[in-house]
Amino acid sequence: MDFLLLDINPIAFHIGSIPVRWYGILIALGIVLAYIVGQHEGTKRGLPKDFFADLLIWAIPISIASARIYYVAMEWEYYGANPGKIIQIWNGGIAIHGALIGAIITAYVFCRYKGISFLKVADIAIPSVLIGQIIGRWGNFMNQEAYGGPVSEEFLRSLMIPDFIINQMYINDPVYGLAYFHPTFLYESMWNVVGLILLLVLRKVNLHRGEIFFTYLIWYGIGRFFIEGMRTDSLYLVGELRSAQVVSILGIIIGVVFIIYRRVKVRPIVRYKDK
Repeated sequence: MDFLLLDINPIAFHIGSIPVRWYGILIALGIVLAYIVGQHEGTKRGLPKDFFADLLIWAIPISIASARIYYVAMEWEYYGANPGKIIQIWNGGIAIHGALIGAIITAYVFCRYKGISFLKVADIAIPSVLIGQIIGRWGNFMNQEAYGGPVSEEFLRSLMIPDFIINQMYINDPVYGLAYFHPTFLYESMWNVVGLILLLVLRKVNLHRGEIFFTYLIWYGIGRFFIEGMRTDSLYLVGELRSAQVVSILGIIIGVVFIIYRRVKVRPIVRYKDK
């Protein structure tokens, strides 16, 4: 898609002829900060010193691959006809839900191999995941992507957001033409900020083990479901059924069911701060 970038260049700098994009820089920054925060909390909670470093060696490439696989699967009509483009991830086309699924599966297998509770690790790590998501959405902002439907300039100004965001939301869309659009990247980033604060508070409450992780599934699922409904670039399962909304609903159901089940059935009770 050919967008009009008004004030912000998505390319930060070049290394020779190779462009280095802000999107990649922000994703990398999110990973580094998430690692630092997770490592600090993991040490406090008794995890081995190199646990998260060893986990990330596997989780990062697997998450990138699963994010691409998810995207390609949702757009198979195109990629099935153009198989040579499947590996061209540098041209765009990854999905956060695919990355999350890959990361969760990797962490589960890794924890089983290490003999450490997956739910303990998930509770420790999931606020860090939100930090990565909060920062990563600003990569979408730099690329003028993952935005919602058209709105007026007056509507954006009513949100009391800075001019640089309003200007970047003035986009030459191939369907709607040159117009202002919902900054859905901002909505999701701010929703995740509130979610991060919520999870950090729940750490102090000392909930049952696993409930911080399951609360994340519920919180992110609710926000993503409604924000996805605004977006113009959704991936669809069939017809008008948006894949991200389906996955969000599944996440909410899993979170609610497991919290109730573990509260009723699991004994003895192990809490977040237990070693």
